[in-house]
Amino acid sequence: MNEWLMDMGRFVLQMSILTLLVVVAVVVIARIKNEAGERMRLKVEELNDRLEYRRRRLALAATEPSARKRLAKAFRRTDKSRSRAARRQAGESRGTVWVLDFHGDLRATAAGRFAEEISAVTSAASEGDEVVIRLESAGGLVHAYGLAAAQVDRLREAGLKTTVCVDKVAASGGYLMACAANHLRAAPFAVLGSIGVVAQLPNVHRLLKRHDVDVELLTAGEYKRTLTVFGENTEEGREKFQSDLEHIHELFKGHVAKRRPALDIEAVATGEVWYGQDALEKGLVDALGTSEAYLVTRMEEARVVSVRLEARQPMGKRLGIAVREGVEGGVERLLERLDASRWEKR
Repeated sequence: MNEWLMDMGRFVLQMSILTLLVVVAVVVIARIKNEAGERMRLKVEELNDRLEYRRRRLALAATEPSARKRLAKAFRRTDKSRSRAARRQAGESRGTVWVLDFHGDLRATAAGRFAEEISAVTSAASEGDEVVIRLESAGGLVHAYGLAAAQVDRLREAGLKTTVCVDKVAASGGYLMACAANHLRAAPFAVLGSIGVVAQLPNVHRLLKRHDVDVELLTAGEYKRTLTVFGENTEEGREKFQSDLEHIHELFKGHVAKRRPALDIEAVATGEVWYGQDALEKGLVDALGTSEAYLVTRMEEARVVSVRLEARQPMGKRLGIAVREGVEGGVERLLERLDASRWEKR
């Protein structure tokens, strides 16, 4: 008996070591592939299904317990009939609304990811599809938002109807992007406009001079440096700097006027901002309404698909997230099943 237990113990120990080695090998291989492969992953979600799932959950919760079982069966019959209809209509398309999100910061750091998302959508979209951009940005660096706005232009050049929805703010560089859409919608109190250019910098020359600190600034080129932080600024430098700002402003106005020709550009290119209702009256937007309300309306006649590129997490973090989501998902499904059993047994 003792020998049998010892043999069994050795066997269990050997299997444990072998299992551990296999797990380590899998983790190492996966990490190597991840480091050598793509750093981003494309997440696609059909928003119609998400809305329908939530609607049914609420409908069941609001129904009398005695009627919930019949309602659940009705949902299953509806799903079957939809599946048969989908098979009959195979090859036909309802059209697709592709949803992208852009949340801008001062440097428009999301522009690179946004460009890749647009490349993916333009390669997959069909004639008649629409692209909806949920945009939120208070603006930032000229060159950064100029690049982001050029990405929106790509959608129009590809022949795709483009709608920008602004729920909170699209000002300055944010409006530079938004105005490129075929159709621009804004929530009633969203902030839009700020068609202007601003620059400021401190100058500590007098402070340094008071403490006998000299700053040498050497340049090659008449206007290589106009205004500086440490050196003594000249009137000629100020005039050149202001001239550059005016030129950028003219480019900004030309960009907006070209994409919204009915807009009185001189009346709105003052650097002011307007709230949704006022922006509509000024012609800065085409309609009032939130992005959620618009997408729900579009779901009645088309598939609405959210597209988002996400950075891949490190292997350890992904394993932790997977375990956590698995446990949470299992508990949630168990609770849902227990909740559903209350009316299915009636």
